[in-house]
Amino acid sequence: MKNNFSLIISIVAFLTAIFLCSFFKIGITFSIFLIFISVILFLFRRFISTDFESKQQIFFIAIFILSFALGIFRYELKDSKSLDLNLENNIGEKVVISGVISDEPARKDKQAILTVDFKNLIVSSSTIVVFGRGIISTDLYPEIKYGDLIKISGKLEKPVNFPNSNSGVTTSNSFDYVSYLGKDDIFYKIDFAKTELVSSGHGNMIKSFLFKTKNSFINNINRTISAPEAPLLSGILLGAKSSLDKNTTEIFRKAGLSHIVALSGYNISVVADAIMKTFSFLPSMIGFLGGIIGIILFVIMSGASSTAVRAGVMALIVILASITHRNYQAGRALIVAGLLMVIINPKILVFDISFQLSFLATIAIIYLSPILKKKFIFITEKFALRDTVSITLSAQILVLPLILYKMGLLSLVALPANIMVLAFIPTTMLFGFITGTLGFIWLPLSLPFAWISWLILAYIVKISEFFANLPFSSVNISWFSFGIMIICYILISFWIIRENIKIKNYV
Repeated sequence: MKNNFSLIISIVAFLTAIFLCSFFKIGITFSIFLIFISVILFLFRRFISTDFESKQQIFFIAIFILSFALGIFRYELKDSKSLDLNLENNIGEKVVISGVISDEPARKDKQAILTVDFKNLIVSSSTIVVFGRGIISTDLYPEIKYGDLIKISGKLEKPVNFPNSNSGVTTSNSFDYVSYLGKDDIFYKIDFAKTELVSSGHGNMIKSFLFKTKNSFINNINRTISAPEAPLLSGILLGAKSSLDKNTTEIFRKAGLSHIVALSGYNISVVADAIMKTFSFLPSMIGFLGGIIGIILFVIMSGASSTAVRAGVMALIVILASITHRNYQAGRALIVAGLLMVIINPKILVFDISFQLSFLATIAIIYLSPILKKKFIFITEKFALRDTVSITLSAQILVLPLILYKMGLLSLVALPANIMVLAFIPTTMLFGFITGTLGFIWLPLSLPFAWISWLILAYIVKISEFFANLPFSSVNISWFSFGIMIICYILISFWIIRENIKIKNYV
């Protein structure tokens, strides 16, 4: 009991410190001071205090202070990267910079969006070594890829925040674009840059191979399935950054189905389950190892987004639980996944909305959907309809306050749209995967599966269009403040806790 309580205190203190550091500059010096205080408390408890109850209280206080200090230390360590003076002195100037593309390029709105690690600043005839990361927008062609060393010409600028807007209606909250990019150490941008390929092969060999395989797979899909179904399938299967056109994206947004356009935790869980079943015929340890490697490679190939990493870590915990013959508890797995991700990059706690939405949706599935399932006894269990409704509604309930605060958009048709679409996602992924895979062997062989995939995808698109085009399918809410969001989550939390206590008492 004591160990569990001290662990809870440690996690809460660590995350609280990171949350506060996201808004206030506290400093490493203060964290060292707190560590010193916690050491004094531990020594006092060990050598001076004699009362058992006092020792317990001192222990918990010391644990809280130490964990809080470590949270500050970790965040400040992430935030302590100094900026290159040569780059800073050229802000607002036209520059020529060479750098390596460090992530898979995104292609949208007739532009390529590149993440580039800068290497050299070229001034007149001299070359200055620089360090920094920037986001570059350039022409789609000539096409460049991950690991290419390129020369960039354009105006060097700092990213700026901009207001959220939905369908032309601006909300009261601005999107903190600076912090969003800063979580990935991106502090510069060059818009409408001119780029020139210098050489290739400067990226990680494994990532290069995975991205190349992914792009070939997507090409196989594009050769057999037309748009908008093809890019939709690429998003569902692999989180492809070559997005749908603006009109189709807006349709999915209004229908409350944006989460299926990009790779989500749900999609990853389907893939993880398929990987485990694929290796099930092998000896257990080989099968487990194959499952672990397969999940890790798939997460990397998909771009390692927050949702993908979270779902991948949870899937790995399932495998490790099977290896060690321990009971798998989804709630604990979620905490472990979240804590590991925050330790690796503490800035995602506040500045990565996909991380937040992913965890809220998973919490809903674990703790809220069983409550709703017991209440929805009037819904048939045929075709897993009660499960689908419970899971969909629970996820909608928990993510809604955050969406309203961040985006100011309320979809009034999200529940029926999701119910009519989500049941078809695993089948879509299966036939889509077969289509893309058979394309490597012989394209005509994949055509029957491509037709089936297109049929399901066309259904998804039509359902989205139907709901999105309904009058008042979505409402823009500009007044939803941070305080209202917090009150909503407090009320929802109390209700979930109360209902779970009722269920336990009843059992």
